[in-house]
Amino acid sequence: MTAESPEKPDDGERIAKFLARAGVASRRDAEKLIEQGIVTVDGKVLETPAFKVLPGMDVRVDGMRVGEKAPPRLWRYHKPAGLMTTHKDPQGRPTVFESVAGRLPRVVSVGRLDLNTEGLLLLTNDGALARRLELPSTGWVRRYRVRAYGPADPKKLAALANGVTIDGVDYKPIRAELDQMQGGNAWITISITEGKNREVRKVMEHLGLKVNRLIRTAYGPFQLGKLEKGGIEEVPAKQLREQLGRKICEEIGL
Repeated sequence: MTAESPEKPDDGERIAKFLARAGVASRRDAEKLIEQGIVTVDGKVLETPAFKVLPGMDVRVDGMRVGEKAPPRLWRYHKPAGLMTTHKDPQGRPTVFESVAGRLPRVVSVGRLDLNTEGLLLLTNDGALARRLELPSTGWVRRYRVRAYGPADPKKLAALANGVTIDGVDYKPIRAELDQMQGGNAWITISITEGKNREVRKVMEHLGLKVNRLIRTAYGPFQLGKLEKGGIEEVPAKQLREQLGRKICEEIGL
């Protein structure tokens, strides 16, 4: 049996928004959860993201009931390489959320790190907070340490400060500094503000460098620091409020 939308389309709250507000997933990822058939309403599998949730309905994701919105919280997580940043991988590969299960409430990630990228990943129980922190308009810098094979030209790295276009995609100014050469590998520190899909790897490849290790060390004011691989530390609420500012805190109810 499957759930159908209520007869009054103007009543209730769209399921994706409901799940995001409850901190289950971003609206986009909530739609993917529905496609996977793991969202139920009053015991019936939900088939459409157009469904609207009414008060008193029993909404569950993968069997876990979704309750009222909890206060927004944020954690720093040191993601090891080899984990997918997704709630369920179609190919059965291990995921970030399986790794933190039992240690955190249901959380979503702020942005993503691909399978072989390691380092700082921010996790939150609040979908609205995740969306806010992902926006390029925050101006927050994402910083990476990159190990790449090939000849690293300091002049070409410096020229990235003017931005670069690769295969028709425009990338905003990137700060790239050569730290050291180690055998045939170069260690480079890169700072970006957009975080487009596989941006660092594509830009390095454009310069003739093959990335063989990629570590995110900072996301805005939040640092990886000495957090061990797989480690989790919560960002104190006071610090979070200071970094977000009053306006954003009011928007997300912090």
